Amino acid sequence: QVQLVESGGGLVQAGDSLRLSCVASGRTLSSDDMGWFRQFLGKEREFVAAISRSGTLKFYGNSVKGRFTISRDNAKNTVSLQMNSLKPEDTAVYYCAVKGDSGSYFSKERYDYWGQGTQVTVSS
Repeated sequence: QVQLVESGGGLVQAGDSLRLSCVASGRTLSSDDMGWFRQFLGKEREFVAAISRSGTLKFYGNSVKGRFTISRDNAKNTVSLQMNSLKPEDTAVYYCAVKGDSGSYFSKERYDYWGQGTQVTVSS
């Protein structure tokens, strides 16, 4: 039974920073590529960032490139998302996910396990 739990979301002002964390149980994440997605109210879930098993490869969505940083600590079985220079348009529910063994990092359909999400709200 795989469980992913996100934390670190909250209400901040534009320009502030947040660090999201994802802790896994029931699975050793060192064997998995991982990703972060977000879902705006009434919209489809969209790609934010992904990281390879060892952390040597990282990918970012165009809207967050240069502001967000994905990282992982396999010894602690965690994946993090550092979010800087937050904008009101970053307001969404953010999800951590475990990727399958094939397919694009950018496609939510290629991820097998998901957390419940954490709300990030950025005020003007």
